[in-house]
Amino acid sequence: MRTMTESELRAGVIFGDSQTAEYVYMPAGELGTEQPFCVYEYSGHRDDASLQDAMDIIRRRSLKPVKHPVLGASSCW
Repeated sequence: MRTMTESELRAGVIFGDSQTAEYVYMPAGELGTEQPFCVYEYSGHRDDASLQDAMDIIRRRSLKPVKHPVLGASSCW
């Protein structure tokens, strides 16, 4: 069963912390795929992360839904 956070991530919600400039999101092209990858942005870097890794980052870093400086509130629009 999916958690609320995973469901929001799969729907395009961007999680992050604007003070530390850390963001985790699923690119629009990955929405609806069986084995999606996510993007983890931090310190000017951008890395791919599996869905499970993205969920771990969100939990460990206590990231919340935020507005990305370029993408806005959702990776889908």
